[in-house]
Amino acid sequence: MLVANILVVVVALLHLWFMVLEMFLWTKPLGRKTFGLTEAFAHESRSLAANQGLYNGFLVAGLLWGVLLGEQGFPQKVFFLGCVIVAGIYGAATASKKILWVQALPGAVALAAVWLTHS
Repeated sequence: MLVANILVVVVALLHLWFMVLEMFLWTKPLGRKTFGLTEAFAHESRSLAANQGLYNGFLVAGLLWGVLLGEQGFPQKVFFLGCVIVAGIYGAATASKKILWVQALPGAVALAAVWLTHS
């Protein structure tokens, strides 16, 4: 279970970073470079990005909640990792293929580890 929980925390940290990028760095040079945005578009879309970042924060909270519950957190981990995977697949299909590798794949690996250690 330790390895599974470490992987869940890694996914949570990735989403914490996504939240920071979207909520606080979207219009800054690092945020614009990360997402390939023009300065004008970044400023025009910053409230949408902040909203998206907030959802990433909810994923972080749910994943950490599951880890803190230990073995009883299995349903929470499965649910929130499932959300991460679905969001990653949708993002890859609609925004950038890269999202499949940086979001969906880590979520799937963590979910597999959680599932295997629960049996």
